[in-house]
Amino acid sequence: MRFADIIGQEDLKRHLTRSVDAGRVSHAQLFTGASGYGSLAVAVAYVQYLCCRHRHDGDSCGECPDCRQIATLAHPDLHLVFPVNKQGKRSGEAMLSDEFLPLFRELFAERKGYFTSQEWYDRLDLGKTLKGMISAREADEIIRKLSFKSFESDYKTMLVWLPETMNEEASNKILKILEEPWDRTLFILVSEHPDRLLPTILSRTQEVNVPRIAPEVLEREAVRRGVSDPVQARNMARLAGGDVIELGHLVAGESDALRKENFDLFCALMRLSYNDKHLELIGWAEELAQLSREQQRAFLRNAARLLRESFMLHAGIPQIGYLWGEELAFCRKFAPYVGTRNIEPLIAEIERAGAQIAQNGNPTIVFTHFALTVSKMIRHL
Repeated sequence: MRFADIIGQEDLKRHLTRSVDAGRVSHAQLFTGASGYGSLAVAVAYVQYLCCRHRHDGDSCGECPDCRQIATLAHPDLHLVFPVNKQGKRSGEAMLSDEFLPLFRELFAERKGYFTSQEWYDRLDLGKTLKGMISAREADEIIRKLSFKSFESDYKTMLVWLPETMNEEASNKILKILEEPWDRTLFILVSEHPDRLLPTILSRTQEVNVPRIAPEVLEREAVRRGVSDPVQARNMARLAGGDVIELGHLVAGESDALRKENFDLFCALMRLSYNDKHLELIGWAEELAQLSREQQRAFLRNAARLLRESFMLHAGIPQIGYLWGEELAFCRKFAPYVGTRNIEPLIAEIERAGAQIAQNGNPTIVFTHFALTVSKMIRHL
């Protein structure tokens, strides 16, 4: 994967190429950012640029043996670790990334490096509740692989996707390697939630922040994908929130049903909160608890968006909003209940619930507490 294949991120690409050209290559780097921002794709492009024998004009050549092998994640000096699991796993059975590497390569090639953890778990057929993880046994395998000499490149690279899925034992084993790295060994950690990593791991890595993709870039991407109406392309780019995966869902219309379901849940929560219907709020929480964790997180993201849009209507700046149809009609009525006194606590409560769900908290408990807390904030405005 070349930097030319990355959507947007021009400033970051220039920074990475200049650091390699100047010989400033940290042995442990932490690429942070959502999958839809291109964090994994950028990390692979960076490794390819580092290993390319004929790089020029700020990019790898894409033709040399190293480039061809890294582009397919099949280079002998590029080792991959990612969260894995399977249905019906026996007690004590350790899953290793190598067993699922062909499946991971297949998904990477299909999506050009842009896919979410949930899409990976769906490919593994893990169901609604089972999630992937990186085990202590995997950490032992990392140590074993890195003890070998490199085959073709100057660097041996260990790319760990979603290191936050490591348990504490695995994290401590990785920490030892980061503290005493082998010569010409490169660690690339690609994380969506770096706050869940051990502080000692964070302190031993150089962070590379992969930011949201600029709206104008996503607008052009929407047009490239067949959206002919400029206004629709602009609205989609804004709603995607810097995430090209979400843009793809919007362009394909895949988000329409989910957005409607999330909108109905949001309206129900706010109406029950305003009317102080505690028993009904508990029922609302139980309904939300039946959804998959990815659907629950999607609801929370959408709720935060609608609250922010309502606040802008309340503040008298609707011209910078991106609402239409029934969302606009509801938020116009709801806007008087979202102001400077409660917008920040409401968003903080959403973020807290999202973090608890991501950490496998009991969804019934999480959303019951969430609903009752939101009810107090809406009622007391």
